[in-house]
Amino acid sequence: MSEVPENLKYTSDHEWCRLEDDGSVTVGITDHAQQALGELVYVELPEVGAEFAAGDACAVVESVKAASDVYAPLGGEVVEVNEQLEGEPELVNSSPYDEGWLLRLTPADPAAMDELLDPENYEQVLAEASD
Repeated sequence: MSEVPENLKYTSDHEWCRLEDDGSVTVGITDHAQQALGELVYVELPEVGAEFAAGDACAVVESVKAASDVYAPLGGEVVEVNEQLEGEPELVNSSPYDEGWLLRLTPADPAAMDELLDPENYEQVLAEASD
């Protein structure tokens, strides 16, 4: 079973979001997503300053199996990317919720976090997908 931390919000596309103390939101892919992709070999991150609407493709993760878009769970401006992934994309596999985060953005509408899935609803999405 995939790990689903209680302190995060989720999307049905398997991204996670964590609200930071400064109001920014850290974004990554879930444990379920990294398991489905397999060993990551490359991560393409956006430029700092790039702006995305919710649902826009904002990054690409490539594994030995396939390349997959990562979608912005919230609209906003990218304020930081995880540069460590350039040389160590496998951090997304080994630590999807900590060292393997992808980007941090300033949300255009902070209240949009409330519309994302809570852990229980995300676990339901996973259960329905495995049926």
